[in-house]
Amino acid sequence: MKGKFFIFLFGYMVYAFSFLVPRSKQKWAFGSFRNAFNDNAKYLFIGLSESMPHIQKVWISADKKTVQHVRNLGLKAEFIGSFKGLWFALRAKHWFYNSYSSDILFFASGGATCINLWHGVGLNKKIEFSITEGELAKRFVQKTLKERFFHPENFRRPDYMLSSTPLQSAMFAEAFRIPIHKLLNIGYPRNTILLANEEERQEFINKYENPKVIALINKLKTYDKVFIYMPTWRDSQRNLFSESMDLNILNNIMKEKNSLMLLKPHANTLVDSEKYKAFENILFADKNMDIYPVLPYTDVLITDYSSILYDFILMPQKELVLYVYDYDEYANQRDFYPEFLHYIPGKICSSFTELQECLQESNYALNEEKREEVIAQFWGMDWNKTLSEISIEIITKTF
Repeated sequence: MKGKFFIFLFGYMVYAFSFLVPRSKQKWAFGSFRNAFNDNAKYLFIGLSESMPHIQKVWISADKKTVQHVRNLGLKAEFIGSFKGLWFALRAKHWFYNSYSSDILFFASGGATCINLWHGVGLNKKIEFSITEGELAKRFVQKTLKERFFHPENFRRPDYMLSSTPLQSAMFAEAFRIPIHKLLNIGYPRNTILLANEEERQEFINKYENPKVIALINKLKTYDKVFIYMPTWRDSQRNLFSESMDLNILNNIMKEKNSLMLLKPHANTLVDSEKYKAFENILFADKNMDIYPVLPYTDVLITDYSSILYDFILMPQKELVLYVYDYDEYANQRDFYPEFLHYIPGKICSSFTELQECLQESNYALNEEKREEVIAQFWGMDWNKTLSEISIEIITKTF
């Protein structure tokens, strides 16, 4: 703890210095949580790299493998631990990230215009300063000196934030303590890959995705139907897959239907992937994988309190199961918006027995009328815009 204290103390010195460095409007920094290359920041970075060559755009990461991966794609990237990476972060006027300024480096953010692209819309669990219960309330409600010192990124309000509709903007304004006019009601860049036609999607995948993603997509195409289970993160960090379902039963159901169950954990969830290798029709996906290029090649989403469901239903002819076996327990740990269950266009299962019956009977078709209602609430009338249109709107509205 003492070593960490002095590292952060030095960081605050860098933070003070960062306000003194002149920043260039022609330099834009991008980054993501856990130093990965994913989510809204990834898709906006790629789109702007293609459409705005006059702006110097650099992906910043503390993971050298991520830096090399981005460079291999023909894009610019720097390691934040290098002089070039830190200097670019200090000189860049505009920062785009998926969660917090720590996606790039909080201590270099002084004087930068920070645009939080976030990583999910939704009316399910409350986030940030809207939280009043559970483990995270210690940070956002009590706001102790320790929490402020070691998690300064949580208290650094974004200058702008990406949203989708006025409904979402109202929730984000409260959660992030920013004026509602700082919320940009624009669709999410990551959804472009979901809405593209197959030719456009394949072109993007072949150009920007790694061989593992391409191999997975090809494997999914060999099954009659592909299910993907994507539960949200829980504070307990428990093993969601083996505790919440009988994998032997699940595997047998998949075999009978020539189907595959793809298990995709949240990036913050601790799991042992080795135990899933024994199942023929259950496949475990790397938790750090960008799942969005893969989603179009799945048929049924199984999730719980994750906002992934609002993205998934944008694609036509998809199906949805809400698996909320621990609803009461989870509600005691995290605040919910009371309207959450009203905005579910698919099947709701409260136990593994119900889920088993649902899968065996293929009882998970979407209610199309409810789907359209949810899309209108969370994505508005212009939810199917192209990436170039999204990029232009972000630039026009923000700068």
